[in-house]
Amino acid sequence: MAATWPAYYHRRVPKPIVVGVDDDRRVRESLESLIASAGYAALVFASADEFLRSGQVADADCVIADVRMPGIDGVELQRRLRIERPYLPVIFISAHYEDHVRRQALEGGAIDFLYKPFDAADLLSAIDRALRKQ
Repeated sequence: MAATWPAYYHRRVPKPIVVGVDDDRRVRESLESLIASAGYAALVFASADEFLRSGQVADADCVIADVRMPGIDGVELQRRLRIERPYLPVIFISAHYEDHVRRQALEGGAIDFLYKPFDAADLLSAIDRALRKQ
């Protein structure tokens, strides 16, 4: 006789939600594709302000943010997220080599700081570390 499992055993475990914030449409599309291919739920936003107003901050399990964006930049986004969600892991991506910004982001608790163009495996490794840290 086959075992019958209680209904709660059949519930699906929700996928972690990884958020990408970048003002470059192509980068957002790449992030969305990469995140989804790794089995995570992907949400992407064109600006930090759009993300903060989206109502999705509470649902995010990890944030990948560009440093330089119009309006609220990535470092300011990190600062605001630390107030609302102190343990939300943030990964930075940037096309600009500015050591003081990198240092500021990492001192602010960023999981990693990758320079564009970054290797997909490096970003996926950073996401994995971020999600394990939660």
